[in-house]
Amino acid sequence: MLALRAGRAFDGEHSVAGPVTVITENGTIKAVEQGHPDVPGAEVVDLGTATVLPGLIDTHVHLCADSENGALDRLPGFSPEQIDAVIEDSLARQLRAGVTTVRDLGDHQWSVIEQRGRHVQRVLGSGPPITCPRGHCWSMGGETSGDDALRRAVRERAERKVDIVKIMASGGFATPGTNVSDCQFTEHELRVVVEEAHAHGLPVTAHAHSLAAAQRAVAAGVDGIEHLSCLTDRGMQVPPDLMDALAEADIAVCHTLGVTQEPPPFIKEAWEKIGMSYTTKVSMAGLMYDHGVKTVAGTDGGIGAGKPHGALPFSVADLVKGGVPNAGALAAATSQAAKVCGVTKGVLKPGWDADIIAVRGDPMRDITALGNVTTVVIGGQIVTTTLPMDRRE
Repeated sequence: MLALRAGRAFDGEHSVAGPVTVITENGTIKAVEQGHPDVPGAEVVDLGTATVLPGLIDTHVHLCADSENGALDRLPGFSPEQIDAVIEDSLARQLRAGVTTVRDLGDHQWSVIEQRGRHVQRVLGSGPPITCPRGHCWSMGGETSGDDALRRAVRERAERKVDIVKIMASGGFATPGTNVSDCQFTEHELRVVVEEAHAHGLPVTAHAHSLAAAQRAVAAGVDGIEHLSCLTDRGMQVPPDLMDALAEADIAVCHTLGVTQEPPPFIKEAWEKIGMSYTTKVSMAGLMYDHGVKTVAGTDGGIGAGKPHGALPFSVADLVKGGVPNAGALAAATSQAAKVCGVTKGVLKPGWDADIIAVRGDPMRDITALGNVTTVVIGGQIVTTTLPMDRRE
């Protein structure tokens, strides 16, 4: 048993006034108590004035990507040993940021899927994303064309026990020769993938930068959309009927916010050409949240120097900048993300997995406190801490 004493808590949905004590046993949460009661037989850890909350969940990462510019371009040249080393480093960066669960949505040749159980964090994955011939991220190994081949691609993922199927509905910035404004699959083809995946009990999320690709994905019945930049020939536009459809269908949207530095010049130039603005993207996230669109936090972690692994606190802070309330932004990285990922994490309540972090300050008052992680607990075990703690039996 472990008893974590803290100044206050966020339970994944609401703020809990302190002081509080979170009690864990055999890897699960046993109780969340007001005050600091005696817990016979437990190891007591005093976290002082820190806030405890569920371990964070980044719903969109690329563990094979090394957090440097051009990361995805270099992947085909990596040896298996190099990819393993990158994955280890990526997870270490995530752990320091308080991320206890990651969902990998762009795996190179099944590297992440094949080693999901080796790591301290919970790793979920899609395998190589399904893409059209020479489409976005084609070098990862997911090129597919035609109805029969699309069905086979989904069945292969089911056989490899992926957690989710990802399909590239539009082009992407990171793959030369693709156009983010183009659709890579027809609505019919997207529906083929969705129907086959659902038949195997798997959800589908679609990478979609263009508005047309997002509209096709929604019509096809996907469970999630990544990026959702809503690009048109007149810049970024999110029509009310799209938001209505997203909310009505309960489709989870990951806006992949969170940047730690300016994008490289070629990305900025590409954005300017198509009328894309990061400020507008942040504002759109708040607009969609207010419209009732299910929002989860994710970073696209690893794809570049401005998108490193461990940037989830920046992503959550950007949701707040866009107008999402602090509680909603924190839920997007905890309880809401857990529901979308299908894991028993993300909530500080009895019976849930004991993945817990402590941060200095109160993120319900100042969201940047989420970036000051002091302690990480996974499965009821302290795996990292920077605090000198009073520990006693």
